[in-house]
Amino acid sequence: MSLTVIGVRHHSPACARLVAATIRALRPAYVLIEGPSDMNGRIGEMLLGHELPVAVFTNYADGERRHGSWAPFCAYSPEWVALQTGHETGAELRFIDLPAWHEAFADRSNRYADAELRYAEAVDRLCTMFGVDNTDALWDHLVEMGPQEEIAERLTAYFDLIRGESAAGESDTAREAYMAGWLRAARAHAGDRPVVAVVGGFHRPALLRLAEGGPADWPPVPDLPAGAVVGSYLVPYSFRRLDAFAGYQSGMPSPEYYQQLWDHGPESAARHLVTVVAGRLRGRGHPVSTADLIAARTTAEALALLRGHPVPARVDVLDGLASALVAEALDVPLPWSVRGALTAGQHPAVVEMTAALSGARLGRLHPDTPLPPLVHAVTAELERHGLDRSGEITVDLLDPRDRERSRVLHRLRVMAIPGYARSTGPESGLDPALVETWTLRDEGSRLVALIEAGGYGATLPAAVEARLAERVAESPGDLAALAAVLFDVALSGVGELTGDVLEQLGHGVAAGTDLAELGRVLSVVLALWRHDELFGTAGTAALGVVVEAATRRILWLSDGLHGPGRPADPKRIRAVVAVRDAVLHGRRAGVLPAAAVEVAGRVAVDRAAPPDLRGAFYGLARVVAAAVLTDLPGVPGLPTPAEAVRGAFAGGTAGDWLAGLFGVARETVLAVDGMLPLLDDLISGFAADDFLVALPALRQAFEFFPPRERETIADRLLDRRGMTGSGRALLRVPATPEVVAAGMALDELVERRLSAAGLGTGER
Repeated sequence: MSLTVIGVRHHSPACARLVAATIRALRPAYVLIEGPSDMNGRIGEMLLGHELPVAVFTNYADGERRHGSWAPFCAYSPEWVALQTGHETGAELRFIDLPAWHEAFADRSNRYADAELRYAEAVDRLCTMFGVDNTDALWDHLVEMGPQEEIAERLTAYFDLIRGESAAGESDTAREAYMAGWLRAARAHAGDRPVVAVVGGFHRPALLRLAEGGPADWPPVPDLPAGAVVGSYLVPYSFRRLDAFAGYQSGMPSPEYYQQLWDHGPESAARHLVTVVAGRLRGRGHPVSTADLIAARTTAEALALLRGHPVPARVDVLDGLASALVAEALDVPLPWSVRGALTAGQHPAVVEMTAALSGARLGRLHPDTPLPPLVHAVTAELERHGLDRSGEITVDLLDPRDRERSRVLHRLRVMAIPGYARSTGPESGLDPALVETWTLRDEGSRLVALIEAGGYGATLPAAVEARLAERVAESPGDLAALAAVLFDVALSGVGELTGDVLEQLGHGVAAGTDLAELGRVLSVVLALWRHDELFGTAGTAALGVVVEAATRRILWLSDGLHGPGRPADPKRIRAVVAVRDAVLHGRRAGVLPAAAVEVAGRVAVDRAAPPDLRGAFYGLARVVAAAVLTDLPGVPGLPTPAEAVRGAFAGGTAGDWLAGLFGVARETVLAVDGMLPLLDDLISGFAADDFLVALPALRQAFEFFPPRERETIADRLLDRRGMTGSGRALLRVPATPEVVAAGMALDELVERRLSAAGLGTGER
């Protein structure tokens, strides 16, 4: 029987009208639609009466890849109109494309990626011929604004030219062969009734050819690969996600404009466009006068006449608005003159114009729509823990019930479910914070995120494990990212993933070259290894392996590291602090104090090493010797604290050296008899100019002391000088230290010049 194949552009009002009119006129036995064939048993879900836009979301996972894909529909999507109109006329409905998880879609996040984008040469020729900027403007000119009675002929000519004699790529060839099988089967089963197929226009010429002859049995849905898991569900969608200006490459830009075109026609859509843009600009504080709007409409109408449009098209109105509202020269092309996402550097008014045309429409699923198990599991979890309401909550991590609530919230955070924001709490295994503060809000996009997350697992812990494993695979060798994953493993209470993370961490540690990143990894892992009361990870053998490996790697990298190293690097100093803590607390993990002291002694006396690193490793040697060893075997020539301090001041690197020393061993060093007076004498001995130069580094060094300790030092210095007063008040001098130092330098300069002129003290 007769087969009518309608080639369409996805999300096109003109194509949608043609589809509806054709189906109503032919009343076919079958309506075949380019869409995932594995959804054929669930087409009833598409007919429940949703508020558009919606999308079919498919999540696929096997041992090697995870793939997410969306097939979005809005009211003017030809595929959606084919479903609704076909159902109204009593046709049997079939999706005829390969499932979204199929390898043919492996490089796409959206099944409706326009094939003609890969055949830009033909499109460019047409754009040049008709004097338009890009595919979207060309489409509007030829189809949306063209005579409606000529739409079918224009579409056929357009897509025949686009496809030409070119062969499709490998993935499209597989899809076309599969879809052709459905066309042949439908013709064979339709009897004397017609068949209508709605497919992307690029595929139409090939399908008409392939539909002749060959097997006439219904094609089977491809089998999933062994071990693969797939889930497909309807999700609410939004015009923002559908907009080409927001990065969606498979459809039309400015969905709100095309919705108006679908609902009310081109003339009303043009008027609405001006109204909504003016309203948005005024709402954002951009001045838009009545004269501006008159000028914009006049320009748009003139452009429409010049371009051969019966009424202003989308680009006519936008060009008119830009002409009236943007007086400055533009650094980048107007977004509607090029195809793709909105680029940086656009004029603020242009940004607001494109946002106004995007629209704020959000889809809503019918209440009877099936949802993945994760949605129900999370709903139950939230109710059980009292987290199903908006407001701010405080969680005590030492309380077992609160700690479980914290784990639920962190699992939602890891899955990027909106509406759960933590404002306070531990940021790493080093953070002593034992209380978290969370703000819970009822976000409209939460259901979408939960449905899309449902592909990771049926329960929240299972989904989090899969997501964290994915993050590990995405971050090979990225120590900071892997350390963050490991901490999320602990916060979420999904310790089963630890082995996978640690395997990647082991590889990263072995190849790590950044002391700061290695130090952070060591700090986080060591804290998790030590603190069982919060995370349940204390003393585990696997974490101990990472502690030992990271400590050894930091020591190896530091031994022989040369360079000026100024100013002092706090991150590098913190890496040595992490080694200190590993040596003091990680002997059960295999960290050897004697080996650390041996390296520390070499670095401490290496004059080519950066001064902050020399100071840090001198402090490391002293701390470990005082806490673990009775003496310093194997470290010949290590100076006494007083000798080391005098050497740093003599070398002109006092501030940077002290920063390293204080960062690692401030308490141990200051406990040495006479150390504070020695530092006082050495700093007081600076000439005013030298002190001004050294001041920033000295300030950085003393910032390693907490406020209480700085106040104690100030009190002792006042006592040493026989002065009364408060150390706290001394630390709160209204003038900055730089101003005080500059004043001292000025006083000294004045004294020198007075003395040179014979006007010094005692000389008159």
